[in-house]
Amino acid sequence: MKIFNNEDTKIFALGGLGEVGKNMYCVMHNNELIITDAGITFPDELMGVDYVIPDFSFLKKNESKIKALFITHGHEDHIGAIPFLLQTVQIPIIYAPNQAVGLIKKKLEDRNIQYKNIVVYDERKKIKFKNIEVEFFRTTHSIPDSHGIAITTPNGTIVTTGDFKFDLTPIGPMTNIHKMASIGKKGVTLLLSDSTNALNEGMSASESRVDNALQEIFRRKNGRIIIATFASNIYRLKHIVDTCKRNGRKIATFGRSMENNIEISIQGGYIKHKDIFITPEEANHLPPNKVCLLCTGSQGEPLAALSRIANGVHRSIKLQPNDTVIFSSSAIPGNALSISRTINKLYLQGVDVYTNTSLSDIHTSGHAYQEELKLMIRLMKPKYLMPFHGEYRMLKQHADLGILCGIPKENTFILSNGEVLSMYKGNIKKAGMIPAGDVYVDGNRIGDVGAAVIKDRKIMANDGIIIVIANIDTKNTKLLGKVNIATRGFVLVNENEELLHNLEQICKNAILSKLTVPVNYSDLKQEIITQLSSYSYEKTGRKPIILPVIMDIQKRKKESISL
Repeated sequence: MKIFNNEDTKIFALGGLGEVGKNMYCVMHNNELIITDAGITFPDELMGVDYVIPDFSFLKKNESKIKALFITHGHEDHIGAIPFLLQTVQIPIIYAPNQAVGLIKKKLEDRNIQYKNIVVYDERKKIKFKNIEVEFFRTTHSIPDSHGIAITTPNGTIVTTGDFKFDLTPIGPMTNIHKMASIGKKGVTLLLSDSTNALNEGMSASESRVDNALQEIFRRKNGRIIIATFASNIYRLKHIVDTCKRNGRKIATFGRSMENNIEISIQGGYIKHKDIFITPEEANHLPPNKVCLLCTGSQGEPLAALSRIANGVHRSIKLQPNDTVIFSSSAIPGNALSISRTINKLYLQGVDVYTNTSLSDIHTSGHAYQEELKLMIRLMKPKYLMPFHGEYRMLKQHADLGILCGIPKENTFILSNGEVLSMYKGNIKKAGMIPAGDVYVDGNRIGDVGAAVIKDRKIMANDGIIIVIANIDTKNTKLLGKVNIATRGFVLVNENEELLHNLEQICKNAILSKLTVPVNYSDLKQEIITQLSSYSYEKTGRKPIILPVIMDIQKRKKESISL
């Protein structure tokens, strides 16, 4: 950051570029730094990792400059990292819309984190610091109280859209197009715009079409209706509740995230009809045409409620021949196979299954398609465009849309996390890098799982582990007894006795070749690893982790005598 002077305004992302999720964006001017969102993403290959969060090291070094954290809306990829951020960095205040505040408080309560300075904002509020002013505009998304943010600095105005779409017949409030146009008329220097659906042509379907499609299914079906959807899609949950109310059905919920979101939405007034919810036990005693089961598992997650129902192992719910299952969701990339497995299991049990198709609009995205992205650009009329929240191909397509809308190609920025833009007197250029890697969260441990640990876990998952146990007498330079070999995930022991016998012999020879006075344990263990690795790969094509355990009997005898 030495290349910047204090008159520049710096814009950079700690997450959300080149990926879908982990959103975290920063604006810094002189000694003031504000943060927008603090989200998580989930690892492609779990390997024991629960979440991936941004690297907070730059924020920690500049902790004294941080003025506030602003939240655009309450989805996990925008608020999920807040508990970890608060354990690492001092955040003076968090500004968030009402629904997000409820979700954040619940998240902090679950982790026993005490933090009281959370302030609710709406689009009428303006927040002023010495050099920076922040205001908000209402957007439409799949969760209530979604907002974009306009940040005015001495060098120009930056607008971040958050997640948005343009829905002219929404379930909740309309997008405030008039305020967007007003902000654009004043002048926007840089637009950061949601790129999630930049590859999709046209306009996204209205949420009201989903409402009509669900109503038609409810009208025709006389058995139980089981709906799997994203627990975070509050507007979808809202009109499922309204549809059940119109059709005289009670709702039983399954899945912790579903229960939490329903509870917070009832408290916030987004979901009415609290009396419509019943327990699973009560649902089992009602006529099938009076029941709707609302559950997690729309992505085929093995431990989610719908997967357990499909597998016949759910403790409360067993499928009935007249049941109807609705997947009111779209497949997240990478989940198609697990979803297909779940659907096949449901069909095998004789139930009707509905998924989102051109003939059945039971899901629509909360993210803008190409024509909506163009509309946002036309309303804001930015001088520069920085697509965000998307993989590289999405960012590239979004930048191309900006060029079609009249933004010069040299004024579009396709960046990576950590790349910095410097804005000075209305002009922007690339200017340096800051640390912005991935940090793994394993249970409650932040950052303990590094690249080396992940590498070892992958090796163990793919090639297994070999543990070598040997007793030696260093005084007489002797190997005592036979070498014991234990394996896990390497080969089937009963079918590979000759291989294991050969491994024992190789270990014995390796130990004897390095057994000297005094014993160099590092050389001894390395020789075992080298010899076994070579032989294992030659015979099996695998490279297991090898852990030699060498015990000196003479040393152990002395220790026992001293005791």
